[in-house]
Amino acid sequence: MDPDSGGAEHNIPVVVSKISKEQRAELSGLLFIGDAILQINGINVRKCRHEEVVQVLRNAGEEVTLTVSFLKRAPAFLKLPLNEDCACAPSDQSSGTSSPLCDSGLHLNYHPNNTDTLSCSSWPTSPGLRWEKRWCDLRLIPLLHSRFSQYVPGTDLSRQNAFQVIAVDGVCSGVIQCLSAEDCMDWLQAIATNISNLTKHNIKKINRNFPVNQQIVYMGWCEAREQDPLQDRAYSPAFLALRGSCLYKFLAPPVTTWDWTRAEKTFSVYEIMCKILKDSDLLDRRRHCFTVQSESGEDLYFSVELDCDLAQWERAFQTATFLEVERIQCKTYACVLESHLMGLTIDFSTGFICFDAATKAVLWRYKFSQLKGSSDDGKSKIKFLFQNPDTKQIEAKELEFSNLFAVLHCIHSFFAAKVACLDPLFLGNQATASAATGSAATSKAKHAA
Repeated sequence: MDPDSGGAEHNIPVVVSKISKEQRAELSGLLFIGDAILQINGINVRKCRHEEVVQVLRNAGEEVTLTVSFLKRAPAFLKLPLNEDCACAPSDQSSGTSSPLCDSGLHLNYHPNNTDTLSCSSWPTSPGLRWEKRWCDLRLIPLLHSRFSQYVPGTDLSRQNAFQVIAVDGVCSGVIQCLSAEDCMDWLQAIATNISNLTKHNIKKINRNFPVNQQIVYMGWCEAREQDPLQDRAYSPAFLALRGSCLYKFLAPPVTTWDWTRAEKTFSVYEIMCKILKDSDLLDRRRHCFTVQSESGEDLYFSVELDCDLAQWERAFQTATFLEVERIQCKTYACVLESHLMGLTIDFSTGFICFDAATKAVLWRYKFSQLKGSSDDGKSKIKFLFQNPDTKQIEAKELEFSNLFAVLHCIHSFFAAKVACLDPLFLGNQATASAATGSAATSKAKHAA
């Protein structure tokens, strides 16, 4: 950093005119050419002469805390040449990083009667140069597959009216501080809308290359809570995708077909349970959270940024679950009844069918409407309570499974699909589901959590 311009002798605070490459001032991303130095380690230097500021800076020690403010007259004072061909002309040793306000200030248009300058000598003397308005791209962040966060990375600590945007290649906007909570939310909503629209367009293009039963319903970033509470980072970014019969958890967005085979975790969508958490269920200060219980009983805890993100995820999960149940129609699980190997079929049309695995003889069958309750031991056994249609008596049927949670979640998914078919809003939602999946199955489930 080079504070070699300005000072009380010029009736202006000392201004940063050069930032050396690879030095701390540049690497921090917080200091810009044109910033006026107001304080050094708490010492007010606004009205100090240039040499006095330099001396204070030399005596500041190993760590220096600067309070700066971009001075809108600084570009003119520093004589930064802006013309049709160049936006800035930094020296070879300078990063040339100017303040975000530098090129968006209206005062940069030269006019001989303009009084918003130090003196006439501060304007460029070459007839080929003139001040003009233009945007200066300090960071260019493509929003497709980008993520944004209000939280301090890896924690549940929310920033005060601030956020950052991170591109898929890791390029970060840095912390963007807003003047108010309303401004911050406006920005977040706008960014979320753009990312969502770009993602939907991208999904539509990708789905052209996938068969009907492998269509993508959802893709997006979230934050996964670490299982180990002793981890330094309580949260880490995770990219979730709902495609065909599976929920995929990636470390980065899948770009090629091969990437889909390299997911960190994969779950059958009809054998997992999603729960949107109420405030009383939250584990920390993060809001907008949900859990996914896997077929093995493992609970995965996720956090998203906004209400709209949470609602979008919930709708997508409901849609993916319904479409897969509608596609497979039935699912059979091996089970044990009084030491005999049996099979239980969950059929979308007829209900529950229990049969002997060896002879295929049907032992009993019930409709979904006849199931009046159930309980499990959390390990392997499920007790079903069915109502006999003739006697109206409750009949208990107990079966033992090696994959208890997968069976429970599958039953829940089939029941949710049945509820969707009876939902009066179901027909009105057909078009939405069709657009989301691009398949012939044009319906969306209303999932009862």
